[in-house]
Amino acid sequence: MNLADLIDRNAAFTPDKPALRFADGTWSYAAFADRIGRMASALKSELGVRRGDRVALLAMNHPDYLTLLYACARLGAILVPLNWRLAPPELQFILSNADVRAVVVAPPFEVRVSAPIVSLESIAGLLATESGGGHEPDVNWLDPLLIVYTAGTTGRPKGAVLTQQALLANAAMSQHMHDMTSDDHVLTVLPLFHVGGLNIQTTPALQLGATVSLHARFTAEETLGAIARDRPTLTTLVPSTIQALLEHPHWQTADLGSLRVITTGSTLVPQGLVDAVQARSVPVLQVYGATETSPIAVYTRLGGDLARPLSTGLPGLLCEARIVDDAGQEVPPGTAGEVEVRGPNVLTEYWHDANATAESLHDGWFRTGDIAIRDPDGYFTIHDRKKNMIVSGGENIYPAEIERVLLDHPSVAEAAVIGVADPRWQEVPVAYVVGRAAISVDELRVHLRTQLARFKVPRKIVLVDELPRNALGKVQHFRLRELYQR
Repeated sequence: MNLADLIDRNAAFTPDKPALRFADGTWSYAAFADRIGRMASALKSELGVRRGDRVALLAMNHPDYLTLLYACARLGAILVPLNWRLAPPELQFILSNADVRAVVVAPPFEVRVSAPIVSLESIAGLLATESGGGHEPDVNWLDPLLIVYTAGTTGRPKGAVLTQQALLANAAMSQHMHDMTSDDHVLTVLPLFHVGGLNIQTTPALQLGATVSLHARFTAEETLGAIARDRPTLTTLVPSTIQALLEHPHWQTADLGSLRVITTGSTLVPQGLVDAVQARSVPVLQVYGATETSPIAVYTRLGGDLARPLSTGLPGLLCEARIVDDAGQEVPPGTAGEVEVRGPNVLTEYWHDANATAESLHDGWFRTGDIAIRDPDGYFTIHDRKKNMIVSGGENIYPAEIERVLLDHPSVAEAAVIGVADPRWQEVPVAYVVGRAAISVDELRVHLRTQLARFKVPRKIVLVDELPRNALGKVQHFRLRELYQR
């Protein structure tokens, strides 16, 4: 069996039930299953996609995003979701690293990719002439299904390889977390190129036979309108999107009565956001994980204990999580250490990166790089990041990546990037730059914008004569944070 078979089974049980709702209509489970079969056949016959081949997708949220995912599952192929916020050089690196067989692109993103592409519209056109099928023999749960690129500490993204089994285990934990049933209706507004938008609720709902309403992208106005109009029972939001809802003039009067829960997650979720949502009589669940854990690893559960401020919950139903010291030994409750996760939801490797894989995986345990404390009842509270990552509006940003691009500029001698608190985006990057020649901040911004996604461009660039360093010559980032706060 493979994940696409679950859609077929739901179509057999409830063929007329709505599977996907979108701006231009509703697809029943029977129609969705048929489209997956036709998509698999088109990928195989027209693009030559076979088991193990990579298919990249650059598009906003659309039902065919999910059609393509399950068609890849049927073929044993691997979907590579592309973040449409990335700059062309960033996208090109991923396409080259993944060595993709085909790049499927939807408007208006064709100009972002220099590789040969296939438009999503042309794929959709082929479906009218294809019959269902496209199976590859012996495809099973252990076949890789996703390569999701995550920011790398070396300044280059790494492709986390997730199997079909990882998505199956992740879905079971989501269903446990939310008390999800086939009667639920999920509203998905987060981007499907992230495992949060794709896998916290969306694929678990479809694999269970529930209904998903899909928005092309998040806006506070459309999200509040959809909650009142379409009556979803579940939705997932990151802190920055919750903040946008709270700031909307209709937040206090919006009809939220259909929601059983709002789920949120980030390394650190401000308690004020949780309190503000729950003041509207909507429970808030927290989930902790990473791209490498599909992402569900630790969570609070509907009907469980939600009265522990800042806690992200207990290890999930099908995985283990522990807190260890620098020697890899588990620490007692109340002691800070690094979170490690082990289970079928964890990545198998970083694509074509044996060194990164060896650094992050040992005995099946994934080193998250996040620092947490476990209380005597086993509940986790995340405190900090061991890795110097910035989380801005739900997007992960590694300073090393920004520093690498800054250092590519001929007038930059040194660069260091820190994350600083921001009331809207949670954190934003700030760069400190030592020039080797006269240079302007505006010139650096132009340079950065040609190489990086806009959300990675530092909010502020500070020109300095030197960077603070310790006796070993390492940049003291804490000193830069102190300097910024003066």
